[in-house]
Amino acid sequence: MIKFFKNFRKDESGAVTVDWVVLTAAVAALAGVVYTGISGSTSTLVGNTGDYLTTTGTNLGTAGAIPAAAATTTP
Repeated sequence: MIKFFKNFRKDESGAVTVDWVVLTAAVAALAGVVYTGISGSTSTLVGNTGDYLTTTGTNLGTAGAIPAAAATTTP
């Protein structure tokens, strides 16, 4: 039984798996922290942009259309 424990203690075959699990958990935690930090700022930015567009009277329904003045100019 003592020989079994000595061999078990020297065996490092599962150590790499543990390293990858810890590394993956750290990356996932970091991604969660970054998402939490960015999500609030992004929501505020989108809200402010929408308010600005509403206040200035910008019509997003004609995005990409040629303005009437440019379409009727003569050469």
